[in-house]
This record gives sequence, structure tokens and C-alpha cells, in this order.
Amino acid sequence: MGSADGLGGSEPAAKQYGVTKPISLAGPSEADVLKSLELDKFLVDSSLYESKEEAEKREEVLKRIGQIVKEWVKHLTRIRGYSDQMVEEANAVIFTFGSYRLGVHGPGADIDTLCVGPSYVNREEDFFFILHDMFAQMDEVTELQPVPDAHVPVMKFKFDGISIDLLYASISLMVVPDDLDISEVSVLYDVDEPTVRSLNGCRVADQILKLVPNVEHFRTTLRCLKFWAKRRGVYSNVTGFLGGVNWALLVARVCQLYPNAVPSMLVSRFFRVYTQWRWPNPVMLCPIEEDELGFSVWDPRKNPRDRTHHMPIITPAYPCMNSSYNVSTSTLRVMMEQFHFGNRICEEIELNKAQWCALFEPYVFFESYKNYLQVDVLAADVDDLRSWKGWVESRLRQLTLMIERDTYGKLQCHPYPHEYADTSRQCAHTAFFMGLQRKQGERVQEGQQFDIRGTVDEFRHSINMYVFWKPGMEIYVSHVRRKQIPAYVFPEGYKRVRSKTATPQKGDKLSSENADMGRNGSEDRDLKRKNSPTEEDLKPDIPDKRKSVSPGWRESVSPEVLTQKSNNLSPLRSMASLKGESLGGEEGNMAVMAESKTGPYSKDNVLSEIRGYGECNSNSSLITTMASEVGSCDGVGHESAVGSSDGNNGSVVGSVEESNNPRTPQGYSCEADSKLSLENACNSFPGKLQNGLEPNAGVGLELKQRVGIDSDLQKPVISSVAG
Repeated sequence: MGSADGLGGSEPAAKQYGVTKPISLAGPSEADVLKSLELDKFLVDSSLYESKEEAEKREEVLKRIGQIVKEWVKHLTRIRGYSDQMVEEANAVIFTFGSYRLGVHGPGADIDTLCVGPSYVNREEDFFFILHDMFAQMDEVTELQPVPDAHVPVMKFKFDGISIDLLYASISLMVVPDDLDISEVSVLYDVDEPTVRSLNGCRVADQILKLVPNVEHFRTTLRCLKFWAKRRGVYSNVTGFLGGVNWALLVARVCQLYPNAVPSMLVSRFFRVYTQWRWPNPVMLCPIEEDELGFSVWDPRKNPRDRTHHMPIITPAYPCMNSSYNVSTSTLRVMMEQFHFGNRICEEIELNKAQWCALFEPYVFFESYKNYLQVDVLAADVDDLRSWKGWVESRLRQLTLMIERDTYGKLQCHPYPHEYADTSRQCAHTAFFMGLQRKQGERVQEGQQFDIRGTVDEFRHSINMYVFWKPGMEIYVSHVRRKQIPAYVFPEGYKRVRSKTATPQKGDKLSSENADMGRNGSEDRDLKRKNSPTEEDLKPDIPDKRKSVSPGWRESVSPEVLTQKSNNLSPLRSMASLKGESLGGEEGNMAVMAESKTGPYSKDNVLSEIRGYGECNSNSSLITTMASEVGSCDGVGHESAVGSSDGNNGSVVGSVEESNNPRTPQGYSCEADSKLSLENACNSFPGKLQNGLEPNAGVGLELKQRVGIDSDLQKPVISSVAG
């Protein structure tokens, strides 16, 4: 516990953590200590801590995997003709990273693992073929899934029931010592970019633990905030929110700013700080330094793509990268709304007007919007579905970006990072949902339409890039209104009663769409069981080839369906039957038009529309994509699927160029995804990003443009968070 002496007094200057001095050195009061105990009890009661038996089993599994990789390296050394002494010394070392390394993993969580091997054992053949075959022959190993073309190549499997994500890094040593210090920059000598990214997860985790004032307070706070993020639907790196390493870095920065605070204080200060943070000013735990190795680091002065990042959260280990490049304007908006919600609840907790359970109230996604996009993913069996849905999920962020781009940011999307399965289906099935709403404060003309037909078609082409497609892998994209959400998304199988005094789900700033939720008729409030889609909606019979027929999808949603046909076949059926309800507000009627255009992969393409409350005029303006009018977007359509929605853990960081697939479309634009950028202000970044920061100013760093090559130092932007 720290003292409450604050910044004054005759005591020697406290150690500075991070790039600036702390906001406050105040320690906890008796009330703060009591609230921390209550918070910890709540986390225990919520089953966020694993049992002693499970912890011991994890250690045994890691020890067994360590033995297997040592045998694997010795086997390769022997068959390649090395001496007996070399075979004897051959070695591989296992490291952990992510939540397990940080000490915040919960029951059933996977273990992010890195195998470091010698220079003559490669990833492409030795790891993904020879070691893969060794695992495949073991009875303890199930659900083995190699993902060699991911941004960070990974092998995913379960070992004796424990989920493992195993990476491999070949370093420039003939013999890997057991006491290898992976935090040393020397491990990066003469290695390729995928190896750097694989090593970066462990290096980042180690640096985080070194840069926080109190590791135990950091762990409790991070465990709390990760649980909160999952309950509020903002925990998923792949969907465009934040993953494990992102939340860890945000929490670590707050710990640096309040070094003597206890967890209850840190949780409150977390929301207080980040509701006022002026994005895209970066969050950094330490200075960004360049090294003679020459790897690219996050630097908006040199890298134009870095200027388009909306929520930069910089990793502390060389090479420093932006760990949150997936965040878009829509997902940043959602997260800021949730930060305001958390801040308001924490203020009530401090005033003894609320308990900790109020902070973790689940976000009621299916009552927050009037219109949704539903993405149904089907496959022949659960194994095919596992890889197919991973690919589709990795592309949902692109659909968000494309809709933002093609509507110039006027139509906002909220991808929900949860999947729902209709267990009544005979085929393997899962579904994802995205909320749709008009941008708040945006005035639209009566009858104005948002034309996203080309957007849906472009998304279809992006999905069709999947090189491991198999017969039976299908996808449907359809529009559903709030009242038509399928029953299987609700835990009890039916829609729950909506309270007239329900807690607002979007923080302090509610959209006009959400503000009138409580004023809907009794039809919305009644407890009613949802009707499941007909058997024709998701056909259980899986075709033997890429064949698509008109599915007669959701006739109750779109009574007017226009069909276009071509003679080409497709593994994907794309539906966007947007009709029947405006996207809300009293500022004018609005319609959305969506169409899957006829293309080389499509046979049946459907067009329909949502009409506003009034009749749409025949000369209504359609907002379409004009590539010549907006800038290019290198960040769309360049990543490979790892197949997990659990967020990144320190390894998936860096550039948005995540795939070299020649089939990736590069010709489309993304103005909507780059409006909240550093713009030209980044050209005035100082040589060392942290130099000359003013005392107590480390919360927000605002970039100012100056004439010439010199620049202002980063300026403080938060003045009311101390205490």
C-alpha cells in the first residue's frame, strides 16, 4: 500500500513509471481498501480464478509439450546428419505469453505458448508438418488445427483437454540454451518478420510486468477489466475491439499514473482517464526507441499507414508496434460509449449508490438497435465449421469498414463479438450479428437511401478468397429487425421482458434510437417466443459442389424480393434483404439498399430495401462507392484468419499488411476509416516521442502542427483526473 503523501513533502522523489510523472501518488483510504476487498470477492464469486487442480494440470501439460518439442528437435538433428554431441545438445524451449504469462487467465482459458528452436529447424516444413504429424498421432491431442498463413503462424489444439495456441520461432543459434533470455534484443538478430511477431508476444508480456509499480494490483485490475469488457461486448481483437494485450497495456498505463492506488481505485481511474483520452494520441508505457536491427516501429512521421490508426496502443518491447490497428471508427465509438457507462457506474459505487455487480451488467445488444445484419455460417461438420467460421469472423471487420466507407460514415455498424448456434439445425451452424444505426446528429433528407449493394458484393468476394473452401461451406447475410431476432440467441430461447426503467446500454450519450426504446408499444414488452426459421432457411443437405440456389430466405422480413441470376456457381449465398423499418430518429426518413451483385461466383443475388416511415421518393439519392472520390485504404482486406475471437495476446501486432494472398482486393477506398487519423500533425512528431513531457501530463498526448520540421512537444489534455 502506498502512502497518501501526494506529490509534496520532504520524501525523496518516487520512481517514475512510464513516459511521464504520475497524476497522483495518493494511497488508498479505508473505504478504498474495503471496496477492493469487495471487488476481489466479487471476482472470486464470478468464478474468474481457476482451481488448484486445474493449475497443476496446466503445468503438467506445459511440461509434457516441452518434452515433445525437445524430442522433435533431437529427431531432426539426428536425421540431418549432425554429430552425436550435437544431437545430445539439441534443444527447444517453451515460453508462455498472453493471459497465462500475465497471471490473469481463468478457468478453461487457452495457453498462449511459444516454442523457440535452433536455426536449422524451420517453421514451414519442420513445425507445420513433422511436429504436426507427431501431435496428430497422440491420443492426448484433439482438435488439431494448423494455421500457417496467419499473420502470426500458429498451431491450435487441445492437449489433454487444455487449449493450446503454439507458435514457433527459429532463432540464429545452433543450440538454444535452457536459460535463454527472450527479452534480450539479440534474439532478434537475423530472423524474419513472422519470427519477430512470434517472439514479440513473450517480450511484450515480460516488459509489461517490469513496467508496472505493483504486479498484484495490476493483475487484479486487469482481471476485472477483461471480465467487464467481455460482459459489455468489447473484448475481441479480430472483430475490431480490443484483445488481451490491448487491455493489459491500457491497465498498465493507469497503474503507472496512479502507482500507489489499489484495484478499486485503479478500476475507477481507468474509466476516468479513458473517457477523457483524446484519441488518436498514443498510449505508451515507455519511450519508443529505434534499434540498429532496422525493424519498422510505429512512427506516424515515416509510415503513412500509422497516421490512420484510430486508437494507438503501443507495445513496449522492440520493435514497438500498434497493437490495436484493427480498431475502426465504429468500434471506437462503441468502446467510448462503454467507457462512459463504466465511468458513471464507478462514480455511483464511490458514492455508495451502487454495488460492483452493476458495473458488470451484461450489454443487451439485441435491444440496443432497431436493425441488424445477420451472418449465418454453415459447414458440413464441426471441424469444417471451426476453420470456416474463423475465416468469416476475421472478415467481419472488413464489412464494417466497407459499410462505413461506402456510406461516408453516415451508417454506423456495431459488430457483436459473440457467435450463436442454432442447435436445431442438422448441419453445423453459427451466426454473427451487427447492429446498424444512422450516425448520431446526421440529418438526412426524406427518402434518402444508403446503397450498400456493392458493399455486400465486395464482402462476398472477400469471403470467396478462402483457399481451403470445401463443399458445404456456406454463408448467408440477411437483414433482421429487432422484433425478428431468432430465438436461439436468447439464453432461455425467448426474448426477455424489457424493463421500462432499464439501465441505458450505451453510456451517457444515447442515440435517439435507443432513447425511445422504452416508449415502444406493449408488443415489444410482452414475453413472446420467437419463431425459428423454416427448414428451407438453412438447408441441412450439403451440396457436393459449389452450387447455389435461391433459398427463399426470411420471407417474413422482405416481402418484395427481386432476384438476378447468372450461370456461375458460388460457395456463398449473400442476402441483404433490408426492408421495412428506418434506421431511427426524427430527423428524416432513410432507407438502406443492399444487393449481392452478379459476379463470377454468384448464381442467385437478391435485392431488397428498408423503407423509412414515409414513402421513399422515386428520385431518392443512392449513396454509392466512388473510388475516384476517396483515398485508398490499405488496411482493408489484408489479414489471414487465426480463427479466434478471444482477442490478441501480444503476438498479433504490427502492420495491417497481414497477408500476401494475391487474390486480396486492393482497389477499394476507405475514407470513412481514416477520418479520425493523425493527419498531418504526425509529421511534427519529435524524435523521441516522450522527450520533454510536462509533469503530470502523461494521460493524453496531443500532437500539434508547427511550421518547419520542428514541433511542439506532446501536450497534456487531461486536467481533471488527478485524485
